[in-house]
Amino acid sequence: MVEFALGHAWLVPLLPAMAFAIIVFLTRPLPKLSSSISVLAMASSFVLAAAIAYGVFTNPHFIEEPLVYSLRWFGMEEFTVKVGVMLDPTSAMMLFMVSLVATLIQIYSTGYMEGDPQYSVFFSYMSLFAASMLGLVISSNLLQMFVMWELVGLCSYLLIGFYTFKISAREAAKKAFMTTRIGDFGMLLGLLFLQILFGTLDLTELAQRVPNYEQLGISIGLLTLIAILVFIGPIGKSGQFPLHVWLPDAMEGPTPVSALIHAATMVVAGVYLVGRTLFLFAEVPGAMEVVAFTGAFTALFAATIAITQREIKRILAYSTVSQLGYMMLALGVGSLSASMFHLWTHAFFKALMFLAAGSVLHALHDKADVWKMGGLIKKMPITGWTFVIGGLAIAGIPPFAGFWSKDEILAVTLQYANHGHGFGYVLFFMAAFTAFLTAFYMWRMIFLAFFGQEKPENHPHESPLNMTFPLMVLAGFATVGGLVGTPWANLWGEWIHFGQPHHGEPAYGLMLLSVVIAVAGIGLAYMLYLKDEEKQRAKQLAEKYQAIYNLSYNKYYIDELYQWFTRKVVDAGAKVLYWFDIYFVDGVVNGLAKFTRVSGQGFRYFQTGKMQTYALFFFLGLLVITVVLAFGDSTSAGIMGGVKS
Repeated sequence: MVEFALGHAWLVPLLPAMAFAIIVFLTRPLPKLSSSISVLAMASSFVLAAAIAYGVFTNPHFIEEPLVYSLRWFGMEEFTVKVGVMLDPTSAMMLFMVSLVATLIQIYSTGYMEGDPQYSVFFSYMSLFAASMLGLVISSNLLQMFVMWELVGLCSYLLIGFYTFKISAREAAKKAFMTTRIGDFGMLLGLLFLQILFGTLDLTELAQRVPNYEQLGISIGLLTLIAILVFIGPIGKSGQFPLHVWLPDAMEGPTPVSALIHAATMVVAGVYLVGRTLFLFAEVPGAMEVVAFTGAFTALFAATIAITQREIKRILAYSTVSQLGYMMLALGVGSLSASMFHLWTHAFFKALMFLAAGSVLHALHDKADVWKMGGLIKKMPITGWTFVIGGLAIAGIPPFAGFWSKDEILAVTLQYANHGHGFGYVLFFMAAFTAFLTAFYMWRMIFLAFFGQEKPENHPHESPLNMTFPLMVLAGFATVGGLVGTPWANLWGEWIHFGQPHHGEPAYGLMLLSVVIAVAGIGLAYMLYLKDEEKQRAKQLAEKYQAIYNLSYNKYYIDELYQWFTRKVVDAGAKVLYWFDIYFVDGVVNGLAKFTRVSGQGFRYFQTGKMQTYALFFFLGLLVITVVLAFGDSTSAGIMGGVKS
């Protein structure tokens, strides 16, 4: 089975892609059959992915030499593009994680989407979404990855705007599509530069050629520009500042879509791409600093927004933006191990919390305001306690998964600072403060929604088994999924790394600091939102610092700024160009045309095509010449004589 899976890894994305085609063309009128085909295909992909992961992680050969097989896609003189598969510990981990989370989300969706008139269509889109992400993960070259990258973007557009009857959903879908296209344009320019300068987009070939860029006559400045252009794509896809604005609005889609986007597919694609091309960024320290500061600022910026939001999915959305910033920070300081480790743990606890939020919305009939919830854990114990596990994991409480991965990011950032990098300690402080805010806003949400007094107007009920079963599985991974990366296990850094294997020694002081930060955040949330049953302290703080509160609650008015820029600058500039086109460009072109037309109308009297007319003009011409010759000299002489006299 393992040998078959390693040799047929292309089946992992192909199976859900086939499910998409079958549902669209054959089983669309049969909802239950469509969902069964989608779930079965996704589960089969997971089985193959698990076999691949087992084969890779039990064979040390894959650490240094990835398995690559490909075939010619298309080509021309001196230009050939191959489509292929690349398997190494990083891609094997991603295949396992994406297929597992996607399978659980699809099982959950059979309950959540039950009765929806577009039930079959939903599962077809979900199958294509998973297929696109899995295809991206195993791509052996950047052009193939870019094709899958765009398919992921298309699927996100279709699923965010799935509820087409809602204006907000349609607008959110367009916003996501257009915002990520901005990033993709920059990324495409970077890929074109790589192809032109290095002659290939194959990942293994680029990894060999890029370090020798000076021998190819490429300057460090040009290589820095290429790296930043490539990074613009992940800025859009992974919701980094300033292209983060689409990600919170992506919650307009069904909750399983939010879980898939925020945990295992679209947003982690950008992190994965930077990790895959880290050989490029490592050659240009300037680009690495851009990645690190973008990640650190995004993490802190999004966390300061999340502390005041009221809707449960919006809080989780800004949490995703913040956690993606953590992953980018780890890549920026050169640690593929820490970044991929947090990507791994985050997928489980974030999918868990989104699905648990969906369970709450399903029970409360889409009442999303956490201030209008309360005491839900009594009526929804499975949903509530699994959400608590997710909250412990993301806050960084040991032994839950998030503690180990977040602590690893803090450790590599501190190590980066200790090696003399100028702003390393600033990055560490930003990461540590973000950890405090994360624990605070997550447990603010948990205390408001699941504990405290019940609201008599709410009548919650626990979700059915097909929705709670995925929650329990994800809760298990959120609890123990981080143990593979503990300093004592020493497994993760040995297998997934860039450069030399990472052998992390237990940093007990940093671990203690991390726990203190998390407990402090949870404790502050407890004091403000649970112990004070009337929430008077929280309300008083909001009133006392109303300007700061409004700034955070309104997301620093970034969306409004973009709207102002669009209306006042883009639209105004478009009007200027419109009038320039109408009165100058069209004026010149139409003026020349009018001159030609009028000239033609005049000349047509001379070009009649009749011999008699031509003879008359010839005679008149001779007559004029004769008169000039006969009287010209005498006229001139008379004039000159008058002058002399």
